Amino acid sequence: MSTTSLEDLKEVAAEAGVIAPEEAPLPEPKIDAQGRAYATGKRKTAVARVWIKPGHGRITINNKDHKEYFGRAVLQMIIKQPLDAAARNDQFDVICTVTGSGPSGQAGAVRHGIARALTFYEPGLRSVLKSGGFLTRDSRVVERKKYGRKKARRSFQFSKR
Repeated sequence: MSTTSLEDLKEVAAEAGVIAPEEAPLPEPKIDAQGRAYATGKRKTAVARVWIKPGHGRITINNKDHKEYFGRAVLQMIIKQPLDAAARNDQFDVICTVTGSGPSGQAGAVRHGIARALTFYEPGLRSVLKSGGFLTRDSRVVERKKYGRKKARRSFQFSKR
């Protein structure tokens, strides 16, 4: 077995036309004609369609202000997490439509959509958002009920007599 150094591997990669990961160029931003970036966020059974554009930090969800739509402070904090992590709090206006699930699932879907839209608008933010875990879709969903059971896994109470 021969040992190869890192420099040898880089030379072989350069000859083959393969670019090393640290030297890879960033992808082009995906911005529409109105200057917006679009992304879809999902959580449980909620689906959020999110558009971001340069603005003053307004977040509108289903034509309501985010504080009016999500009354709990925890849910308001959840949807702002990607903007805080990227230090873009007052730089983007967010317009969102969300359907399905409940308040917690909808807040998670909006958070996922905002994070994805930020990476489409500014591809350089991907590493910050990825390390914060905002780009990963939380795939946990409610398990279906099985026949012969009271709930998904709970059995009926056993009675000996």
